[in-house]
Amino acid sequence: MRIRLIAPLLMLSAAAPSAAQLGIPNVGSVVGQTREAVARLAPIDTIAAPLRSVADMARERLSRVQGFLRANRAVAEPDDRGEPARRGIVLMLGGDAQAVDKLRALGFDSRDREIFGNLDLSAVELTVPHGMRLADALSLLRQHVPDATFTADQLHFPGGKAAKPALAPQGKSAADIGMAVGVIDGGIGPSVPTKASRGFAAGAPAASNHGTAIASLLRHAGVRSIVSADVYGRDPAGGGALAIVRALDWMQGQRVPVVSISLTGPSNPLLARAVAACIAKGMVITAAVGNDGPGAPPVFPASYPSVLAVTGVDGRNRVLIEAGRATHLDYAAPGADMKAMDARGRWVSVRGTSYAAPLVAARAAAMKDAGRPVSALDAEARDLGAKGADPAYGRGLLCGDCRPR
Repeated sequence: MRIRLIAPLLMLSAAAPSAAQLGIPNVGSVVGQTREAVARLAPIDTIAAPLRSVADMARERLSRVQGFLRANRAVAEPDDRGEPARRGIVLMLGGDAQAVDKLRALGFDSRDREIFGNLDLSAVELTVPHGMRLADALSLLRQHVPDATFTADQLHFPGGKAAKPALAPQGKSAADIGMAVGVIDGGIGPSVPTKASRGFAAGAPAASNHGTAIASLLRHAGVRSIVSADVYGRDPAGGGALAIVRALDWMQGQRVPVVSISLTGPSNPLLARAVAACIAKGMVITAAVGNDGPGAPPVFPASYPSVLAVTGVDGRNRVLIEAGRATHLDYAAPGADMKAMDARGRWVSVRGTSYAAPLVAARAAAMKDAGRPVSALDAEARDLGAKGADPAYGRGLLCGDCRPR
């Protein structure tokens, strides 16, 4: 977990900037409008499964976004869709030298085009003129350079809550899986061995509770070769789409066959192309559906085509009440009534769809390790809910006995 995401939900005060000043809707908006406007920030998972209405979840999401933007105004701001993004940064896809000249004439600074050689992609990072809002900058660029694609560097957030320390789980971990699995998240603590580790944010790699928990679950599920990409480090505006693309490019270069991503954010054109490129080259990507509840907008990368979207279930195999929805759902896996390690190597109780995604990644790696297609997971999955594939459990429960209790 990241400390900046576990602050109590704050209501706007007279001394604080208004919602309008922040560029996002007011908490008192109609619930339907709130659900549409709320940024797709994955919430902190609850330890218990509270009976919260869709209206409550919508208000909580909006309040968290407002609180995050107020607390991090120096490094983050809303984009043109109200999504939290890196302040003053625009990414350009496509465009030629003439386009760059136009940008400079409009007052934008640009770095050299960044080449993601393992993904056959490139992008240019632009700095917005001082005093110009990110939303206005995007509108201006799209008007004057219509042949290029412009996007903010939207932030992605980890979900997952850890309770007080608990006893180490009983029983042995699963049989060894030789196939490597990558983790794109916060850094992994020394209690979980990694094959390789690299940072893609200021201060990275740095051990984090969330990243360590994900890795510890992979290891408990049998994965012995873990590759870590820290996209957060110590940067309060870490987790941007660009950082995740850099991590994917590196992992593709490392020939990592399976990657687990327990982060959620909005759709981003650069990240969408990077994910598609990885999948086209044979990489399997699992991603959590988030924890904003069934009424929340779809989250990404889980909603990108061909990503294995994963939801979580509790100890009685009931889908988590806070589980979100992607545009598609593939599998369910344990996401509550379980333990994982924190950055200090302590076992703690955890809850959230974040913790289900690595368990599905472990099973995908096991299939590849055995020389079988990942589609063979369908035969392994235990049907839950309505007969056959359904929107609550996907094609069934995987790794049901992997839960560290």
